[in-house]
Amino acid sequence: MRRTAAALTTVLAAGLVTAAGTGMALAEPAACAVPASHQIAQVQGAGNASPIAGQTVRVEGVVTGDYQRADQLKGFFVQDPTPDDDPKTSDGLFVYSTTEVSPGDRVLVSGKVVEYSGLTELSPVTAVDVCGRGKVAADNVRLPLEDGVTRESLEGVLVRFGQQLTATETYQLGRYGELTVAAGGRLFQPTEGRGDTAAGNAERALLIDDASTVQNPKTVPYTDPRVIRIGSTTAGLEGVLSEGFGSYRLQPTRTPHFANANPRPKKPQPVGGDVRVASFNTLNWFTTLNKRGANTAAEQERQLTKLVAALKGLDADVAGLMEVENNGDTALKALVDRLNAAVGEGTYTWVKHPKPGTDEIHVAVIYKAAKVKPVGAARSSDAPVFERPPLVQTFEPVAGGTPFTMVVNHFKSKGCGGATGPDADQGDGQSCYNARRVSQAKAIAELTAGVPNPVVLGDLNAYTAEDPIKTLTGAGLVGQTERFVRDEQRYSYVFDGQSGELDHVLTGADLSKRVTGATIWHINADEPTILDYNQEYNPPSLYQPDAFRSSDHDPVLIGLDLR
Repeated sequence: MRRTAAALTTVLAAGLVTAAGTGMALAEPAACAVPASHQIAQVQGAGNASPIAGQTVRVEGVVTGDYQRADQLKGFFVQDPTPDDDPKTSDGLFVYSTTEVSPGDRVLVSGKVVEYSGLTELSPVTAVDVCGRGKVAADNVRLPLEDGVTRESLEGVLVRFGQQLTATETYQLGRYGELTVAAGGRLFQPTEGRGDTAAGNAERALLIDDASTVQNPKTVPYTDPRVIRIGSTTAGLEGVLSEGFGSYRLQPTRTPHFANANPRPKKPQPVGGDVRVASFNTLNWFTTLNKRGANTAAEQERQLTKLVAALKGLDADVAGLMEVENNGDTALKALVDRLNAAVGEGTYTWVKHPKPGTDEIHVAVIYKAAKVKPVGAARSSDAPVFERPPLVQTFEPVAGGTPFTMVVNHFKSKGCGGATGPDADQGDGQSCYNARRVSQAKAIAELTAGVPNPVVLGDLNAYTAEDPIKTLTGAGLVGQTERFVRDEQRYSYVFDGQSGELDHVLTGADLSKRVTGATIWHINADEPTILDYNQEYNPPSLYQPDAFRSSDHDPVLIGLDLR
């Protein structure tokens, strides 16, 4: 492909000269005299796959990326110093060979053209002849790519992104050494209602790989001097664009350095009021081992320590909890007992769920007995649409004041297991079981019509612009984070590199006038999973007995002025 003059390759040493600085001996004159049979662009072709796959070729290029170690890709990238005139063809190529080379070596390589996981490469390789030194300047590119430029046309090419890029996904950081960054800030779910689209997000995103297929690497990238958080930024990213496992990926030629543009919040933002109400998904707090939570007693202790740190930091007077093991009050009591050991004996107690359902997990309510007191018995819903029935409890301040009613929920998840008919994915971005969640939202709306000052909260498994939330707001409930939290901070969960708000707090219109503030405490969604309580693969040195990555959902907190 044609590049600008600034990016054209300059061959510094052609032919049989000393390979200075590489520690390599040059190939025999006879070997270097055997010319290339094809340009790299001819091998790559203008499509997604090589037009000459299966043929044996000889190509000439300059080594741009060296990833030959046993724990790496076991090969290197070469790039043609004389690009062709076709913008659809790439001038870079991967060579699957551990013959020793160094970046800057001018090489002639003979091998068979194959496609491996979408990447055009030479394998097996029969000859790698080092015949001098050269230099390739990185192509300066930006995300989204310019019209007419595709990632396939840059496959195997040394590129540089001068713009600022933001970390937007760390889920596979510990397992595969992968990190996703994006132009224009973090990515948001299209159904958050911010104007994002799936196609636009894909164009803005770039996966950074560690040039390795090793699972659970001993040294996890971007964890020193601090563990990277989503929201961290980098600029001047440089590497070779590769392809594999269903996505294009950058193999860095220089170690990226990230600025801590999203520092950890040590405590929630102030919300005011005289009663603080929270919602928190505990990510399967189980006292029974080897089910959905911890597998060992040591993991369970680590999990409990983190959950207590999070709840202590929230300092809520009333908290609705999700994903607590449905084993009577055993798991809930264990959590409250440990929390009280940290904040003062007898500080918190809980409401017994009158109808916890048959699911392995259920919702719960804990509260400070010195601040609020239950009014009447706890209630639930008889609607058959709930797998995890809601918990409804009215409270009033001990010191006197306006009563309010907690309605704690955990709607049906977006997972597609068993989804058929209207519950199947309708292709509208709301994933599976959206119809079920809408039915659950309607049941909650009907329930709240008869209770004083409802506070509907929980993991609703629906983003802000999705039908279940519209159903609730259409019934007169008011979303509180939409009122008080800036758009760029309004998220509680990250999935597939896209942030969004699954955890909501909505109130009745009258009570909304008494809400003094709302915040989402970003202690979990921005943190890599390698920081959680699990011990199977997480590096032992990274675990800390703090609130960060105590769950995969961020807690939400509001303040109420009930005087």
